[in-house]
Amino acid sequence: MRALVTGASGTIGSGLCSLLKLQGHDIFTWDRIQIPIDDYYKMENFVKLIRPDVLFHIAYTQDPNQSWFVNYEWSSELAWITHILHIRFVFISTNLVFSHRQQGPFTLHSVPDAFEGYGFEKRKSEERVSSQNPEAIIARLGWQIRIDGGGNNMIEYFRKRMADDGVIRASIRWYPACSFVEDACSKLIEMATIFPSGICMLDSNEKWNLFEIASALNEQFHFNWKIEPSEEYGWDSRMIDERMNMPSLRESLPLS
Repeated sequence: MRALVTGASGTIGSGLCSLLKLQGHDIFTWDRIQIPIDDYYKMENFVKLIRPDVLFHIAYTQDPNQSWFVNYEWSSELAWITHILHIRFVFISTNLVFSHRQQGPFTLHSVPDAFEGYGFEKRKSEERVSSQNPEAIIARLGWQIRIDGGGNNMIEYFRKRMADDGVIRASIRWYPACSFVEDACSKLIEMATIFPSGICMLDSNEKWNLFEIASALNEQFHFNWKIEPSEEYGWDSRMIDERMNMPSLRESLPLS
């Protein structure tokens, strides 16, 4: 398989590229300096040159000065390009398309209602991608867990809390959608070859709150964190999509 990946240096993108390489696929990445995303014809010609079987669109930004253009406009253009060139398009979205006005676990029948910020932009992007490319796959992901840290992932968040506060105060009222990066990337590759189209949701958290997850990570990987339960934040953002058959956190962590 020939795969073109945007956001290849990020948490999910780098994990996806590593797994694609391990599986023997041909990988191409999008350099926004060489292929600017404000020039439609350069983008289309680049995709024609690569001739990928699938384009994984993972790149995003939370910079308010660029976010609408990067998160919405670029996604729209790529959806159209892949549509007219008959290329599989896998668009990475987020559980944050649901606002805190709703409580999970969310299902495919749950209606996205994010009304501001990153979640709103991703919600509108999902709508636009579906319109531009009805054959697109829209994959909603939760918080990613990556053992080697770095980037936007749960372990890096815990490490920063320890460094800044000397303790991790983890809410017993927060049930985050989350999965190990390797599990999410494996499922994305599988979906690119067999999933027909439409929205899917990738989440490995069946029932555990943030305090339980932090404690299990600490035990399993010997991080020597100091963890205290709190009630500072409460939201159930889990997602249920039984078609995906995501590995449970129980398979990787000693959760009771």
